[in-house]
Amino acid sequence: MRERAGLSLTEAAGVHGTDRTTVSNVESGRFGVSADRVRVWAANYSCRDRRYIDALAAMAKERRSPVRNWWDEYRDMLGAALLDLAELEHHAVALRVAQITHMPGLLQHEDYARAVFEEAVPPLAPDDFERKLAFRLDRRRVLDRPRAPRCAFIIHEAALRIPFGGSRVARTQLEYLLEQAERENVVVRVLSFEAGGFPGAAISTCYVSGPVLQLDTVQTDTPVGSTFLHAATHLANYRAVLDRMEQRALSPHRSRDLIHEVAQRV
Repeated sequence: MRERAGLSLTEAAGVHGTDRTTVSNVESGRFGVSADRVRVWAANYSCRDRRYIDALAAMAKERRSPVRNWWDEYRDMLGAALLDLAELEHHAVALRVAQITHMPGLLQHEDYARAVFEEAVPPLAPDDFERKLAFRLDRRRVLDRPRAPRCAFIIHEAALRIPFGGSRVARTQLEYLLEQAERENVVVRVLSFEAGGFPGAAISTCYVSGPVLQLDTVQTDTPVGSTFLHAATHLANYRAVLDRMEQRALSPHRSRDLIHEVAQRV
């Protein structure tokens, strides 16, 4: 909002009657902000997007609530990126996830998740292993909460056929995937080998839709950790990539048939 208003940090501080450091700390997330301050600063920046302001104010109010969220239990044990992902999923109204070689984290059976973490580089220490496993399983709560987000998962056929943990675990995971695909708020589509090449083949992507478009976020996994993107151009590009992937993927019904077929052959 400040940048769109054409104000420097110093100019914004003067408008708000505060100092430059406070404005910088609020923008970077180092300082919390009240719902009232969100509305005052939005007005000072001449922002008239009421839905955007209301969404920001609601999130600010929840952040300052004394009620703890489930991921707060892990705050001193796991990295900020994992906690940020859980918080994004909690606030999402919709999720679009594309996975190429793994099952999506929200759809992983415990045995499969264990097998995936066993391949971590460098190897996880026992305590860290169990914490990350518990955290991944706890993330699945988002599918059960009231007003759960609409979830669209695109899973490449390669992920169906790579038997993490061996045949028994792979079969259990595929059966679990089919169970989750029956949820009203979950759509699973498979991108088959027959689809050929496709955009986004080298990455795993989670597009998190916020209450308004300006609060959308893209999370991508890399060998060195998670990356979060918020710029409008990045969001538009990833929406286009996911649209094209969905166009080439099998229908939900044909996807279930293929998952059944792979499960029988594992």
